[in-house]
Amino acid sequence: MELLDALRTTGAVRDFRPEPVPDEVVYRVLDSARFAPNGGNRQGWHVVVVRDPALRRVLRDAYLPGWYEYLAISAAGLVPWAPVTDMEAERAASSGADAMATAAAQGPGGFAEHLDDVPVLLLVLADLRRLACVDRGFARYTLAGGASVYPFVWSILLAARAEGLGGVITTMAVRREDDLRAPFRIPDHMAVAALVALGRPVHQPRRLARGPVGDFTTVDTVDGPSLGAPGGGDGTSP
Repeated sequence: MELLDALRTTGAVRDFRPEPVPDEVVYRVLDSARFAPNGGNRQGWHVVVVRDPALRRVLRDAYLPGWYEYLAISAAGLVPWAPVTDMEAERAASSGADAMATAAAQGPGGFAEHLDDVPVLLLVLADLRRLACVDRGFARYTLAGGASVYPFVWSILLAARAEGLGGVITTMAVRREDDLRAPFRIPDHMAVAALVALGRPVHQPRRLARGPVGDFTTVDTVDGPSLGAPGGGDGTSP
């Protein structure tokens, strides 16, 4: 498919058909994704293709506590675990996670509760020895090292889209990273970067809702004028 079409239509997919994805397709996806840009071409990623049912349940069980906490914090009108937030309000909201879990147990469950049934689960690890984290030691939250890993993760979704697959990048299992080290034999110099779920989508997104360029782009300074769309208009092209 055309690159711009892929960029505009590769949304998060969490509802998959039960059919398996052949190994050769997974291989092709990773074979294309490996060309993602990364610092120094050090390619500081490692991918674990999780097939073992017991290990899949480990991932599900690591995912769920963070998911219910996420829902509880979101319900309070907060951005979950934002580096800049009202910590007291967040702690109070987190106490509602058990109620979220109880409510979920009374229903059929969704993506999170059935994570172990997803056709393809890719546990993406970052090799901390290979990341040039230029903001290491800063007083604020650090994030620059992710620039050498997450383009690769996004490229997995793009390559999967070209194969007729859908998927989603999740980071919820990071909350229980220590619980994953022994089962997956993750050494201390590696960190959990993401869990990518892939499969044949029940519904493939065709149109995504995003804010226009002028909402996030200014000229010269953060409080400068918005970058206008060529020829006028609000820049909300489909």
